[in-house]
Amino acid sequence: MPQSSRPERTATQQTLITVLRVTLYIVVTTIFVYMARHLLFTLNRLFGRQRHPYLDVDTAAWPSVTVLVPAHNEEKVIAHALEALVDVDYPRDQLRIMPIDDRSEDMTAEIIGQFAAQYSTLIHPYFRSEGKPGKAAVLKDATKLIDSEIIVVFDADYIPGRGLIKQLTAPFFDPEVGAVMGRVVPHNTGSNLLTRLLDMERAGGYQVDQQARMNLQLVPQYGGSVGGVRTQALLAVGGWNDNALAEDTDLTYRLLLHGYKTVYENRSECYEEVPEHWQERNRQIMRWAKGHNQSAFRYAWRVIVSPRVGFLERIDGLLLLGVYAVSPLLLIGWLCAIALYYLGEQLLPNTLLALTVMVAFSSIGNFAAFFEIGAAVHLDGSKRRICLLPLNFLNFLISLINTSRAIVQLVFDTVLRQRLHWHKTKRFRNGR
Repeated sequence: MPQSSRPERTATQQTLITVLRVTLYIVVTTIFVYMARHLLFTLNRLFGRQRHPYLDVDTAAWPSVTVLVPAHNEEKVIAHALEALVDVDYPRDQLRIMPIDDRSEDMTAEIIGQFAAQYSTLIHPYFRSEGKPGKAAVLKDATKLIDSEIIVVFDADYIPGRGLIKQLTAPFFDPEVGAVMGRVVPHNTGSNLLTRLLDMERAGGYQVDQQARMNLQLVPQYGGSVGGVRTQALLAVGGWNDNALAEDTDLTYRLLLHGYKTVYENRSECYEEVPEHWQERNRQIMRWAKGHNQSAFRYAWRVIVSPRVGFLERIDGLLLLGVYAVSPLLLIGWLCAIALYYLGEQLLPNTLLALTVMVAFSSIGNFAAFFEIGAAVHLDGSKRRICLLPLNFLNFLISLINTSRAIVQLVFDTVLRQRLHWHKTKRFRNGR
């Protein structure tokens, strides 16, 4: 018997189907653009010309540098950072180390005080007893106390190598450079599955994504740690923004809009402690997502219209601002596809089947990192890690959920005018 014809839809149902279909097409197009972007970065990193223009600077009239190390309840890690910093290869008469104790309730202040007593000509601590909480506010207050040409920032859990300060300072001999970022490498990779997955994520983000943007002269991102900023440029753009959760992204775009360049130094490595518990990872990714999207709301239109931003920088800058908006967009796309399926609609024409397969691969297996992680593992020469690549799907799903939650919270906080809170990441070392 012939099948019964599909019942006629009402105007409201047809409008709903049209909206769902258009939304799905927008999501597919967006994911495809990001997939193409990360594939381009991967190919460039593997086969393109690599730019390391400041790597060979070793002897120079080095500028004055102040190293800021914000610390709040960091007794487990602060000694390791200071031990490494007092051993760096940089002229002592041009170097000042300023650990900042921000109202710690543990032994952080005492440990800083011991180092200051032992290295009184090198370490000049700042004990902050009042003021606005948050890393950006701490940096803003500390910057008022220094007059060095270059400011270098490390988180309290970071351990720099001996030559790192010179490597981060060398690009500032170029007057167009406003900020410099080095590569972050986890040192607690072997703790558990999470730290191994985060090690691969970091490798893809720095070894491939950041270096490719440096190669292509796009918009490398100042990352807030293992980085330096020219004091004159910082003051020219208004200083640290203590209303920003992601002060690093915020500063990256203000420097860009004022005509300064950010340089990425892939071979300038510093070692960090990544979260060892999923709960801490969730809090960290939500803070990053809130801060990054806060910057997207502030600067996207200004990047579009700025005469100081080149065409390719404008495209890359906008895509970089949108990376944390992909997660909720992807969830919306999934919901649209499910709704259209149950409404009996064909999701995509057959001619777009190949594109759909590529996008599905990108959104499930890649999420802006699959190609890059594989390339980074190859470039690092640690090929055994490639066995863990499929497990990044777990990290992807958890990050997708938390990033989407963060954006919803940011919208509500903005509408209700709630003050955003900066949550410190828990440390896992066993103390000094």
